[in-house]
Amino acid sequence: MENKLKLAKDILKKYNQEHLLYFYDELTQDEKEKLLNQILTIDFEKILTLYKKSLNFHYDTNIKISPIPHIEKDRLSAYEINYYSKIGEAIIRSNEFAVVTMAGGQGTRLGYKGPKGTYMLNLKPIKKSLFQIMAENIIENNKKYNIILPWYIMTSEENDSATKYFFEINNYFNYPKEKIKFFKQNKLPLINLEGKLILQEPYLIKEASNGNGNVFKSMQKNGIIDDLEKQRINWISFGGIDNVLLKNIDPLFLGLTISNNMSIGSKSIFKKEPLEKTAVYCLKDGKPAILDYDCITLELSESKISNSNTYLFREANMLSHIMSLDAIKKSANIDLVYHRAFKKNSFVNEEGVKQVPDKPNTFKFENFIFDAFSYFDGMLLLRVNENEEFAPIKNFTGIYNPDTAIEKYNKQHLILNNY
Repeated sequence: MENKLKLAKDILKKYNQEHLLYFYDELTQDEKEKLLNQILTIDFEKILTLYKKSLNFHYDTNIKISPIPHIEKDRLSAYEINYYSKIGEAIIRSNEFAVVTMAGGQGTRLGYKGPKGTYMLNLKPIKKSLFQIMAENIIENNKKYNIILPWYIMTSEENDSATKYFFEINNYFNYPKEKIKFFKQNKLPLINLEGKLILQEPYLIKEASNGNGNVFKSMQKNGIIDDLEKQRINWISFGGIDNVLLKNIDPLFLGLTISNNMSIGSKSIFKKEPLEKTAVYCLKDGKPAILDYDCITLELSESKISNSNTYLFREANMLSHIMSLDAIKKSANIDLVYHRAFKKNSFVNEEGVKQVPDKPNTFKFENFIFDAFSYFDGMLLLRVNENEEFAPIKNFTGIYNPDTAIEKYNKQHLILNNY
């Protein structure tokens, strides 16, 4: 313990973070051990470098932004749909396909305590959790193609135990237990305006998951990539847990991506209004990328095709991707760019009192899965119908709430059941 304490003090002094041991003498032995272990595992150099760089960040106005080519599903002929779907089906039936579900979030914005995937929706005649909806979707495809797809679920430090317990008490939703693997995404400390890390408890430094772009390194770190190689999986779908209409096993999408010689495919939905706060796909200096809504100028938002009323940047990101295993392996070895978010976070002050700020007080750094796309020469982008494939649950009220998701889900399943 004394050696750990000395090492921790040396590290904190080097990075001007000595305040993290302010309550050390008041802690129990277990709490001391926990705090020291956390200090020794944090990459202070990384978090402080991100903090300093973010203070001097300026958007590069010399980058050439241009529209990205896309395919509209609704414009494909019956022959094309059948042709490309058969290509995708052959891959799925040959056990070369797997599913990754990103489920590291909590239900905080829904007013719910617990992993977001355990949130219950009142789908008549019974209630179902988001995890159950996802499991039933995969099981339906397993039956259709006479396979059992490997299902990988990315959790977080905050919800890993609760997520696993939820699966256990629900008998894994009748999914073969050996075909489900959980893995945790990494996290980074939060840092305040003064460049100081904050305490969640006197014995705990406050950290947060560092974005879904961490999925690649987390897959590598937790042996998921090795597992995929052993099973000879060549294609993997990625999607969030909160979209109840997510079509993450889509032979048409897969077939189009393969036929166009792409190693990455993404789905988009049509951005309804030019000034809508939605990230859109584009090309940055000829490479596929996402243009976040806070980086879209008014000029770009309202730019149109010459002699047309069609806007250029309308392909909105919906967090539905497929990637080849080789593309995932490449992405796992790339240090993706980090984005800064300014958030409200409670903290323990110097008197040991928990403070709840009324305005943003800390920086959170995260990267996103689409940050990897710019390292590839191209990608397949398929625009799909929002009413058929996009019903996320983001907030308890406002756009994309549980009620709108339930309405879309029930309507879509009524259509499918009557088809």
